Amino acid sequence: MPKAARGAEPLHEQILRAAAPRVRQRRGREAEGDAEERDGGYVGPRLARRILREARRQQEELEAEHGPGAPARPPPQRCATPGGSGSEEDEEDEEWPSLRRAAEWDGRSGGGDVEVDPEDERALEAFMSRAPPLRRTLADVIMEKITEKQTEVQTALSELSGRPMPQLDPRVLEVYRGVREVLSKYRSGKLPKAFKIIPALSNWEQILYITEPETWTAAAMYQATRIFSSNLKERMAQRFYNLVLLPRVRDDIAEYKRLNFHLYMALKKALFKPGAWFKGILIPLCESGTCTLREAIIIGSILTKCSIPVLHSSAAMLKIAEMPYNGANSIFLRLLIDKKYALPFRVVDALVFHFLAFRTDQRTLPVLWHQSFLALAQRYKEDLSSEQKEALLELLKFHSHPQISVEIRRELANSKTRDVEGQEPVAME
Repeated sequence: MPKAARGAEPLHEQILRAAAPRVRQRRGREAEGDAEERDGGYVGPRLARRILREARRQQEELEAEHGPGAPARPPPQRCATPGGSGSEEDEEDEEWPSLRRAAEWDGRSGGGDVEVDPEDERALEAFMSRAPPLRRTLADVIMEKITEKQTEVQTALSELSGRPMPQLDPRVLEVYRGVREVLSKYRSGKLPKAFKIIPALSNWEQILYITEPETWTAAAMYQATRIFSSNLKERMAQRFYNLVLLPRVRDDIAEYKRLNFHLYMALKKALFKPGAWFKGILIPLCESGTCTLREAIIIGSILTKCSIPVLHSSAAMLKIAEMPYNGANSIFLRLLIDKKYALPFRVVDALVFHFLAFRTDQRTLPVLWHQSFLALAQRYKEDLSSEQKEALLELLKFHSHPQISVEIRRELANSKTRDVEGQEPVAME
């Protein structure tokens, strides 16, 4: 057996030394200062001299820059993260404005102020309905239903048994009154389970009326829209959009001249059922005749951001083209036209007849009308027949715009037609 090397440590001592916890030794002035601080419970003399020397140097720099009497600058704080500079509060102050801007709508992403040209707004007012809008809310519909049902059922029951119709269980009323209090103060987090089961109830409108949707916060409206758009059938979702969501959105825009971010996201989430969205929000808004330019811009921005099936968009364009004209029609038509769908000829023909109907209109048409006319000429010029192009060119003689009409004429004259194959573009006159 070979002998151990002279001066070598025995094996058992090496194992014990390796298993013992190691204490990192700090050297130099830092260790001495820490030792003094631990011993006395106060800042040691070495560390105190360093602090005073650093403070004196910073004060001299401030006096050299700003003159004598400048306020002392606090010593720089180091960030806890490696390689970072500045405090965590400074980082939050720098990040907060961008987060706040991201949560507001600037006309492109949802919820903030919208700049409206006063001249365009005055021009659109000439095409808006002068009669006060007749707006029905969920409360109006529920009260009508309750009155009708009570009259019918009470009459039948009174004839059979002489007893009145039973009302809702008081315990149910108590539960949903509590839900109403939660939704009126809701900001974030989970919703009550009693609220989540409302879409599964046969009398969901009556239960929803108890919770008073007009008192919900904007965040609660967004969560409710998520639940109802996912769990209700299209016809029922349409009623929720029309009776609850749309009045709330219009009231918010009218009061604050902008749309709350949560309500804007609720409108986007409602597009989960596009048919219900068009029938419950867009079409009633156009039919009301009172849609303002601000409302049309904010709600129309959702059309540009979201992907919508062509059949739903085609049906909406067909319906809007057949309505009496108001300024909102031009905005929504232009936004849908710019999505560049492969539209059926029936929809293209309806759009052409929509514009041709203005041949006898003596009013000065707003710029928005000319812009939607230009969008039609740019996107679907080759889907028009030769007779339609001639009629549209004649229309430009009745209603023209100094800049836009020239572009429309150029697009229509230098394009092919759908009824003649292999035809060369018509030369400019």
